[in-house]
Amino acid sequence: MGWEEVDREPDWVRIKAPERERPGLSFQLEKDHRPPAWPSGPGEQQMQAHLDIQVDDLAAETERARALGATVEEHQPQDDVRVLRDPHGHLFCLFLPGA
Repeated sequence: MGWEEVDREPDWVRIKAPERERPGLSFQLEKDHRPPAWPSGPGEQQMQAHLDIQVDDLAAETERARALGATVEEHQPQDDVRVLRDPHGHLFCLFLPGA
C-alpha cells in the first residue's frame, strides 16, 4: 500500500499514508490476543474491529495478501469481498468498489 512507518516502540507501531500525515493507523501488541471465530457463534471469541481495504483487482490482491502470509477464510459471504486472516489471526477484508 506504500504506507510509511513513522513511529515504533516494542508494543506499538504507527504508519501514515504516502506523502500525508493523515490518515494514519496505529497498532498495539496484545500478548493475550485470541483470534476470533469466523463466522462467529455462541460462546466463541467474537469478531473484533478489522480493516476493510478497497482494491481494484480482488483476485490479484488476494494472492498478494496470501504471498505476504495471509490465509483466505473458508466462509465468504459475498462474491465481491474476500475475508482473510493475517499471520496472527486478525481478520481483514478486501473488497471491490461498490461492494
